[in-house]
Amino acid sequence: MTDLIPRVQATEAALALIAQLRDQHGELLFYQSHGCCAGSAPMCFTVRELGLAADDRLLGRVGDGGGVPVYASPPQCDYLAGLQMTLDVAPGNSGSFGLEDGSGRHFVAQFRLWTDDELPRLAPITPAQGTVPPA
Repeated sequence: MTDLIPRVQATEAALALIAQLRDQHGELLFYQSHGCCAGSAPMCFTVRELGLAADDRLLGRVGDGGGVPVYASPPQCDYLAGLQMTLDVAPGNSGSFGLEDGSGRHFVAQFRLWTDDELPRLAPITPAQGTVPPA
């Protein structure tokens, strides 16, 4: 059986910031935004802060302990289906609604196209429904 290639990965800097935020706030999730205020940016929340829409999708998970889920809307998933997403950290505050705002760092997403050889082995994008713990 061929191992599935994750659609989302994270740099060491992103994993370190995720661990810090997890220690401070508990269970986390990311939502890849695609709109006005923060542009198209990965936004980090506690699992209780953001209610997912019924049609949101799980792109993947990053980090230890089962990983932090990364979600997006269906139109954003359609766009991201052809790209590998790498969560990273950049200096400065983003002014977003994410938990990291005010820390002097913010999450960013880097993208690359999948190769033809990778396409058949990609992890699926799945419905988000039922993947967030109940409030």
